[in-house]
Amino acid sequence: MRILIADDDAFMRRILEASLTQAGHEVLAVADGQAAWEVLEQDSVRLVITDWMMPGMDGPALIRRIRGADLPYYVYVILLTARDGKDDVVQGLEAGADDYLTKPFDPNELRARIAIGQRILDLETRLRAARDQLRELATRDSLTGLLNRRAIYEHAAAELARARREAKPLGLAMLDIDHFKSVNDRFGHAVGDQALCLVADTIIRSRRPYDWVGRWGGEEFLLVLPGAGPEEAGGVAERVRAAVAAASLRLRGGGHLRLQVSVGVAGTSPATPATLDMLIQQADEALYCAKRAGRNRVCVYQDGAQKRDG
Repeated sequence: MRILIADDDAFMRRILEASLTQAGHEVLAVADGQAAWEVLEQDSVRLVITDWMMPGMDGPALIRRIRGADLPYYVYVILLTARDGKDDVVQGLEAGADDYLTKPFDPNELRARIAIGQRILDLETRLRAARDQLRELATRDSLTGLLNRRAIYEHAAAELARARREAKPLGLAMLDIDHFKSVNDRFGHAVGDQALCLVADTIIRSRRPYDWVGRWGGEEFLLVLPGAGPEEAGGVAERVRAAVAAASLRLRGGGHLRLQVSVGVAGTSPATPATLDMLIQQADEALYCAKRAGRNRVCVYQDGAQKRDG
């Protein structure tokens, strides 16, 4: 474990460093609180042992700086001092110290208190990982692994805001699997689920690396196409459509299932601003234009509610 020592007493620093190094820790040692803070700003040290009395920034001031900072992880702090009165202990803990060790310290007690800090930090790491996993699960469609409706909407909103700031276009493509109800009716929902996953995987392989893809609901998918004007967005949509048409799902009893998608494309540019809900509605209208025109095609929304085949 990496440990930062802050103590203006060079002899005490050497003793601490020797004891902790012998216990298998990697040690960084500085002479005051300001130097310790500068290390923390540049390096991911999770455990700090700081003296109380130091020139410039003392121990409690360093601890308050740590607690007030927006660090991406928790820093466990042990306050080391010759001040051993109860009021001093309370003052140090109220400043934000996690533990308190008095000088002269016993090496075994120091190692035991370090072990306590390490257990707490390990627990925090596991809790953060669990939180991140739950957050990831909350943004994903459980069947296809794509972003779910809420998550893709949030990404689309963020991309629209960025497009406005940078005066760039943004495209949306709404895809719907043609005749999907007949797939479920004829082959069952298990095959229908496999078909949804096949289409999702095909979209992922066919998109640009920086495009966002989400399951909008049922058999509908939404692509967010940063920087794409109508022509480029239509081109991406056509590539996806053709890739889905070329793919096939091997059926359990033999044979293959072919799928097709209809796609509606809409976009905004600095000259034609629109809200996200307007863009989604336009892409949806273009999608139904593709359906009415015979399915398995791309339609691009045009100004004045006119549409054309992509």
